[in-house]
Amino acid sequence: MKTKSIILALAASLATSSAAYAEQMTIVSWGGAYQASQKNAYTDPYMEMNPDIEVVWDESSNEAVAKLRAMNEAGNVTWDLVDVVAADAMRLCDEGLAMEYDPDELLADAPDGTPASEDFGDLIVSDCFIPQIVYSTTAAYRPDLLPEGAPEPESICAMFDTETYPGKRSLEKRPINNMEWALICDGVAKEDVYDVLETEEGQDRAFAKLDTIKDDVIWWSAAAEPPQLLADGEIVMGSSYNGRWFSAIVEEDQPFKMLWDAQVFDLDGWIIPAGLPEDRLAMVKDFVKFATDTQRLADQAAYISYGPARNSSAPLVGKHAELGVEMGPHMPTAPENAENVFVYNYEWWADYRDDLDAKFQSWLVQ
Repeated sequence: MKTKSIILALAASLATSSAAYAEQMTIVSWGGAYQASQKNAYTDPYMEMNPDIEVVWDESSNEAVAKLRAMNEAGNVTWDLVDVVAADAMRLCDEGLAMEYDPDELLADAPDGTPASEDFGDLIVSDCFIPQIVYSTTAAYRPDLLPEGAPEPESICAMFDTETYPGKRSLEKRPINNMEWALICDGVAKEDVYDVLETEEGQDRAFAKLDTIKDDVIWWSAAAEPPQLLADGEIVMGSSYNGRWFSAIVEEDQPFKMLWDAQVFDLDGWIIPAGLPEDRLAMVKDFVKFATDTQRLADQAAYISYGPARNSSAPLVGKHAELGVEMGPHMPTAPENAENVFVYNYEWWADYRDDLDAKFQSWLVQ
């Protein structure tokens, strides 16, 4: 009798839990190869386990801060889970637009029982940021489009050398990374970049360097654009995320070469919008616990060359799920790729992003 009571209570509990879930979850990400890796590693297996839940994708992560501000102001937040870079997570957290969480309550322990807070460690850079991957923004070029006799680029400063490497290049339509590269290529030491960029003179110096190539730049907003522009021969070199270049070179056999010099390390992860209704929040929490466990983060690295954010996931990274290619050498952290990295300061950008975004947009239309 006692056993029957327990079973009935458990069944009632599960029924209540299931009924508390919504049936549709809107996830915001970046599109392209990265979103495909999330679909393969996270949402497809999750929906197999939860066939009543439908995942709807929105590819607006590059506008996440502005759109979440607008949704909050209108009192109608339609997103359930948003993929953002660390600096944007900090801004959204500071503004009360992202939910604070307890890692050891929301996220799964490692297989050996290590609490999530220790397994993710220092990558939990904000009370609202749920880390997924370590990635980099770096450059690639087409050797066959270089002028006859021109040496193949070895430095990010080739992006600013239109005499040796004439032709269009593509850069992301935002100040981040471009201003750092501009200062480095104008002679500023890497360790001094953010001190210089903190001053009006330093910002003017970065814009002046960007002025030298402004007429030769095709600006991109979606990371899938530069690989397509390079494939079409519309540019000779461009910046994008290292996983996008991997997808073009290894999966699509495009004749590109990576330029790892001054690649910019960054973090990407989830935020949960603040103030979700109880049923939607319950569904999102259940999904996040699944999607950030040790195996799922390792699974994502089988589809794209981004490093998993959990320490316990790293030993599980092996070959590409479809091509059988070892993924380790394609990670931004591989020793041969990481000889000259630039570590992105997400805390600095969390403080200066709004101001420099406005200046950058004004500079673009001048």
